[in-house]
Amino acid sequence: MAMHSSSEKIDVPGEHTQTGTYLLEKATATIQNFAPLKNIHQHLCAFHFYADDMTRQVEAHHYCGHLNEEMRQCLIYDGPDADSKLIGVEYIVTENIFMTLPDEEKPMWHSHAYEVKSGVLFMPGMPAAVQHMDLEKVAKTYGKTIHFWQVEKGDVLPLGIPQIMMALTRDGQLYRNLATEVENRYGVSFEDERVKRVDMKGPDHGLHPLANAAGKGLKTVLRETDCKPVGSVPRAFV
Repeated sequence: MAMHSSSEKIDVPGEHTQTGTYLLEKATATIQNFAPLKNIHQHLCAFHFYADDMTRQVEAHHYCGHLNEEMRQCLIYDGPDADSKLIGVEYIVTENIFMTLPDEEKPMWHSHAYEVKSGVLFMPGMPAAVQHMDLEKVAKTYGKTIHFWQVEKGDVLPLGIPQIMMALTRDGQLYRNLATEVENRYGVSFEDERVKRVDMKGPDHGLHPLANAAGKGLKTVLRETDCKPVGSVPRAFV
């Protein structure tokens, strides 16, 4: 079985960061504005699995910011440390927005109700009252996640085709040893959290039947096709 947690460090090939590079980064950090990154306001820890293979489970640390009340966007790392790998992105929308998506789009989005209510999605270090308040909202949302780096395979670079990821939807899916490692590292109990969240509700209209890959497997594939030449661009866009 394949899995990855932030306790398993992958050594990326290349020379160690040199002093000149470090100083340059300090200079640019002082001068430039990183407004999109400054909008990140929360850290969520959860688990993803590949949409075509539930045995490939990955610990996923989400660093999220709101675009508005109904949409957040998250950078996903394989851990919470400074040298953690950026492995993917997730977009999170309310049920209201999800329902407006075309039916062919909906299967690529997963629900968060089980993740939240079961306790396996949590906010490391956050006071219980604050966490409860926000996760009540998350439980009603849907997310679209793409991973670029297959760290659970031990890849030292982001190789292969970006893949659609899914989230847990019922008991018995998450590997117990992966769950236990995360619980021990953060001093949390998913079962205790489950009890505390018994009052939380999922989407108002129930889980949409087309979400969560409509209960089937999804796999991103690459195929060769004709590349439209510049001359084919409509004149209005030139």
